[in-house]
Amino acid sequence: MTSGLRRRLVVMLIVPLVLLAILNAWLDYRSAGNVALQQDQRLLALVPLVADSVIGEMDDRPLLLVAPPVEEFLKERPGSAGYAVLDVDGKVLAGDDWLAGLPPTDAAPEVHSEEYAGATWRIVRQRQQTVLGEVVIAVGDGSDPRQQWASSIAYKVLLPNFVLIALAAFAVGWAVERALKPLLALKEAVERRSPRDLSAIDTGSSPEEVRPLVDSLNRLFGLVNAQAESQRRFVADAAHQLRTPLAGLQAQVEAWAQAASASPAQETLALPTEQVLKLRNATRRTSQLANQLLALSRADARGMHSQPVQQIDLKALCEDCLERHLDAATARGIDLGLDAEPAQVMGHEWLLRELLANLVDNAIKYSHEGGSVTIRCGRRDDFAVLEVEDDGPGVAPAELPRILERFYRVQGTLGEGNGLGLAIAEEIARVHHSHLQLQPGASGRGLKVTLVFPG
Repeated sequence: MTSGLRRRLVVMLIVPLVLLAILNAWLDYRSAGNVALQQDQRLLALVPLVADSVIGEMDDRPLLLVAPPVEEFLKERPGSAGYAVLDVDGKVLAGDDWLAGLPPTDAAPEVHSEEYAGATWRIVRQRQQTVLGEVVIAVGDGSDPRQQWASSIAYKVLLPNFVLIALAAFAVGWAVERALKPLLALKEAVERRSPRDLSAIDTGSSPEEVRPLVDSLNRLFGLVNAQAESQRRFVADAAHQLRTPLAGLQAQVEAWAQAASASPAQETLALPTEQVLKLRNATRRTSQLANQLLALSRADARGMHSQPVQQIDLKALCEDCLERHLDAATARGIDLGLDAEPAQVMGHEWLLRELLANLVDNAIKYSHEGGSVTIRCGRRDDFAVLEVEDDGPGVAPAELPRILERFYRVQGTLGEGNGLGLAIAEEIARVHHSHLQLQPGASGRGLKVTLVFPG
């Protein structure tokens, strides 16, 4: 990862330098082209001045009085500037012989480049009228900027730029490696950790750019640590709670086995009805405890946030729960009622079904015979609400916060239970980003448990 990051950084920093070097070379060429254009314009301006320098004829040759601009031009470029006066046939009458050549066919100037003495010359030829009649004036300049740029590009443009790029690559590579050292240290610190070490990473020693990643890792470590702690606590609680009913079952079966061993001649063993009923109750309690422990494990809020949610009709959910618990309520003479209004929420249907079942089961189990339990749902103040209320003995205000804890049972409570029903419901409420609200029932009697869904 670090190698790829280093390579990307070096490439991303060097490529712009290469592009800038190419742009610099192109700008140099454009600059040379502009200078060459100015050179052509100067040569064209010198042509009529050379023609005006012809003041007469001597020994069949033109007599010249060189104009000051022409003389200055020749002095500025010794050995790389020249001129010639030609007749209409291209024969040199005065000036440099090598400028002889075919004259232009019309009065328009002719500008081109020619090779002479190992150099490229920019030459202008144009027909001009002088005191001797029509002649051809030729002016040459051997300092063509474009040609000089082409000949010196390797030494003055490419070589310096490539040296600069090479030095920049080395400097950038060194700087990137130094800058990535904290990231490498962070990687090594994570690699050296044992699987059980989920402590937070020190964000102060991390680069500022990496701190969001370190914060995310710390949050992940916290979630994993909390989930692992929850699993350890769940296993410990399950082992503790299952030990007692399983030990009772084992003791009962062992007693029957000893009784059978004491009378090996008998093929059948007569059991008192009371013992059979105790065995049945212990088996039911163990089965219920196992199912509740499984539901508690599946409803862990830390493991359900990644599961997809769906739209749930609370009214249909309450009607279904009423049907499932109607027989149990009738057996105890409890009036199980429904006060449901249409309400839709987003959540996990099987979890909310488990929550409602636990609340209704608790209300029926701990209410007195002939009492009443009401299931409600609807909307209050633009929030969806699910509620179960009974008129049973209720819970003392001091114990209200504790009845949501796992395996906690109110002292003096009649009936058998494991203290997991409300804990499971509270865990499911957390999955739906809410919590259970516990209040006394109507007229201060019983218990009312309310779940308000966030908007």
